[in-house]
Amino acid sequence: MRVHHRHVIYVQGYDPRGLAQYYRMFRTELRKAAQLYDLRATIDRPTGSEDGSMASWAIETRGADWQTRTSYDFLRWEDLIKQDLTAPVWRTVLQALAIYCRLIFGGIIARFWRAHWRFATFISYPYFVLLNEVIWSALAAWGTAAVLAHFGAPATIAAIIAAAVFLAALSMLLKTTEKRTYALYLMSDTIFTWQFAHRQRPDWDRRIERFARHLVEIARTSDADEIVVVGHSSGSFLGIEILARALEMDADLGRHGPRVVLLTLGGNLPIVGFLPVSAPFREHLRRLSLEPSIDWIDCQSRKDVMNFHPFDPIAGHGIETGAGRRNPTIVPVRFRDIVDPAHYNRFRWQFFRVHFQFVMANDRPHAYDFFMIVCGPLPLRQRVDDPTAALAAVMAERQNTAQPAAGLEQQPLPGS
Repeated sequence: MRVHHRHVIYVQGYDPRGLAQYYRMFRTELRKAAQLYDLRATIDRPTGSEDGSMASWAIETRGADWQTRTSYDFLRWEDLIKQDLTAPVWRTVLQALAIYCRLIFGGIIARFWRAHWRFATFISYPYFVLLNEVIWSALAAWGTAAVLAHFGAPATIAAIIAAAVFLAALSMLLKTTEKRTYALYLMSDTIFTWQFAHRQRPDWDRRIERFARHLVEIARTSDADEIVVVGHSSGSFLGIEILARALEMDADLGRHGPRVVLLTLGGNLPIVGFLPVSAPFREHLRRLSLEPSIDWIDCQSRKDVMNFHPFDPIAGHGIETGAGRRNPTIVPVRFRDIVDPAHYNRFRWQFFRVHFQFVMANDRPHAYDFFMIVCGPLPLRQRVDDPTAALAAVMAERQNTAQPAAGLEQQPLPGS
């Protein structure tokens, strides 16, 4: 089967950069992908929806004997995220610290550690930054108190001034080092995730409802061969929420019109799913795991500390499905196989850059290739099931090879 028209709905994570920077990155990476595979690709400028909640563009991609048209919807959250980031520093720190303590004493951090120690370390990282800056601020306050005492200042006055110095120094350190540490941003992300799981974000819920209606409408009216809902990072659990609500609106969503595929990349589902309050979310996972009309592909990478690998999104949440389970198909992605060594070594310790490799162009032809998933001639389900054919479809010189494509290994479902 060849895809002539594909509709992609991209669900970004908790990223304030938004449309302008994402579109520039997408256009640049599309050009690299076209050069890698000797393709011809054109891309339109984005057009916004009436309410400003999404932007769309079209891509035309041509190979030696195939052509695809991709309709691409970028779902926008950056206005909501930027609003979160305007909160006072003291409020962000106190809220995030309270949540982190609840995660510790509730046993959630321990569950993170058992599921993927790298992610547990990563989510703890901003609090190590905070502790370090608290120590430096305390030293500044102690030095101030010592100087005041030396000049005979009353103890009460010295204590008040030292406390003010401590708070001012801590706020200054957090703000001035933010571009390198991202500590405040990551704390805001933690606060959002906690509030979202506890259904305390009606602004996000309204937008999810709007996007779910959009998905239902596209499935009813589009002439696309497949619809791919892409959830990257926190977009993984947001994409699941959108798809689950779309199924509530239309139980036959995947049974009429285009085939619907959920593609989660670098997912961090346990940050919502492990919370005791998240029973509705775990029920959404269970439904998708059993739904025969929807394909769910979950791509994970060991190198990415911001996702869980290896992790089964269903069994890992303690969800019982029995013999009827059919989703997700878990696909490990090894970035060393898709990026040139010299290039890889330049960013391998830049954790955000590594995290975004899922949605950036390859340096090497490979069965996992985001831009071939978006623009290539094969349906995503077929690409995952037959990675050799996926490469052969865009590289004529590999048509006759008998060697399987390296690096795209499916993890079998329990009991299979």
